[in-house]
Amino acid sequence: MKAIYLTGFMGAGKTTIGEELAKQLQLPVIDTDQQIERNLNKSIREIFEQHGEQYFRNQETRILKELPTTDTIITTGGGIVINSENRDWMKNNGQVVLLNADLDTIYERVHKDPNRPIASKKNKAELIDLYQSRVEFYKDCTFIVETAHKNIDEIVNEISERLK
Repeated sequence: MKAIYLTGFMGAGKTTIGEELAKQLQLPVIDTDQQIERNLNKSIREIFEQHGEQYFRNQETRILKELPTTDTIITTGGGIVINSENRDWMKNNGQVVLLNADLDTIYERVHKDPNRPIASKKNKAELIDLYQSRVEFYKDCTFIVETAHKNIDEIVNEISERLK
């Protein structure tokens, strides 16, 4: 089976859903942000503060291409899709599942999270602007699954069914 890439804006549920989907499908799950942190021995926040966003984005592309492309679930950072090279890589090497939630839900999930260097410095209007700047890139996927107002099992079952 080709890799399953979970994409979406921060707070859409990629990490949580990825872990549960991995259990159901009995596949390993790899988180690109966690891989970057492990490889650089720094938190995402430290990477942004010390090296800037472009450095982080370059690491994201490098890590993406180093990961397995079969029999795995890969949860991505919310901005991985802004690079067309990343979108093309994911589409050519697997199925890209967009996890989508309304902006009110996303804001409630992320605005106070200190582990989100981009979100923690933005108000709701700024987060909406960031989302709007990425929305067309997110739509470049295999299929979309709405995550707001659904429980984890409903989301995982929907993804499993649609992958068949």
